[in-house]
Amino acid sequence: MRHLKKVDPEIFDAVLRDTKREYEGIELIASENFVSRAVLDAVSSCMTNKYAEGYPHARYYGGCEVVDVVEDIAIARAKQLFGGEHVNVQAHSGSQANMAVYFAVVKPGDTVLAMDLACGGHLTHGHKKNFSGKYFNMQFYGVRHDTEMLDYDEIRNKARECKPKMIIAGASAYPRTLDFIKFRDIADEVGAVLMVDMAHIAGLVAAGLHPSPVPLAEFVTTTTHKTLRGPRSGMVICKQAFAKRIDSEIFPGIQGGPLMHVIAGKAVAFLEALKPEFKEYQKNILKNSKVLSEELKRKGYRVVSGGTDNHLFLVDLSLKGLTGKEAEQTLDKAGITVNKNLIPFDKNSPFVTSGIRVGTPAVTTRGMMEKDMTVVAHLMDSALKAKDDTAVIIKVREEVKSFLKSFPLYSDIIDEMSSL
Repeated sequence: MRHLKKVDPEIFDAVLRDTKREYEGIELIASENFVSRAVLDAVSSCMTNKYAEGYPHARYYGGCEVVDVVEDIAIARAKQLFGGEHVNVQAHSGSQANMAVYFAVVKPGDTVLAMDLACGGHLTHGHKKNFSGKYFNMQFYGVRHDTEMLDYDEIRNKARECKPKMIIAGASAYPRTLDFIKFRDIADEVGAVLMVDMAHIAGLVAAGLHPSPVPLAEFVTTTTHKTLRGPRSGMVICKQAFAKRIDSEIFPGIQGGPLMHVIAGKAVAFLEALKPEFKEYQKNILKNSKVLSEELKRKGYRVVSGGTDNHLFLVDLSLKGLTGKEAEQTLDKAGITVNKNLIPFDKNSPFVTSGIRVGTPAVTTRGMMEKDMTVVAHLMDSALKAKDDTAVIIKVREEVKSFLKSFPLYSDIIDEMSSL
């Protein structure tokens, strides 16, 4: 990055500092991961220069013969990975993938049934300040008070009551397996289209470790990072009957030119996900998630719904006299990154919360195994117990740095940048 340092030393310094932050910290944000060097190379390539409005072999610009090949490869690999009749890899994000589906099948004012954000849903599933909440009549289902799990009978009753044109399955903070067969049955009963947002679990689905929604839903949207471990971006998989509508909603509906360097990165990530070792990686994510949640339970923390079936879980900090905001800030000082998160029926605001969301994709990418989750739980607990003791927090941070020396990340990049 010598050119960056010469032209803009401030940004060079920021990039170096954030690379060091990633290297020196335990990353437990469930929606984050670390891409491979191959994906980094693709995303930082000169394909960032190319405008390619339209679709492969039907562009509005010349000079697209090479990027056409790249997009065709990305689509083919996505189909090989997930199945599906039609794939659009141009969505810039999961939110825009979701927007394209909304605009393809429902009109402003139409009723859509989705998971309540307070129970684990996503902003694009109807938050009042999001486009979904502004333009559509959003109705919500949630989890049971006693089990903190989805109640499919309640979802069915809600669907019968509000008669939605579309039902959304999927979540950003739900630690249990989703039953897509039941969602399909409910949608069929009320005559609704089914959209599944599998952004969080896409890697698990690709590895066959979570049931796939692709054969069952008219639309499946996803991000390409998180468990899938690709660049930050989005994708739509749909039935062939909706292919033209989805493509036209992505372009020219809500986007202009696709980001061809990011699509190249997606293609690389899909290839990596097709390899046998990716399934082993996903298995390790699940093992680590279960062990870490159990270790925290042993230390007196309440885990929402009692545990996890996937890559994430929620920790209720009420019994510890902490808010999610306090826990996030304390752990951050100790070099451990999580995000504050609402827990079901939370009495605190979304800016404070009673819980944190914890995920294991990124630490698993670094090579951590089940035995290492015991160490991570100990470090988290040590920091949270000493939230007002600066000396202890500093000590924990040094322990974190020492622990992570066994799990190098981008160390060659740091060495190279530091030598410039």
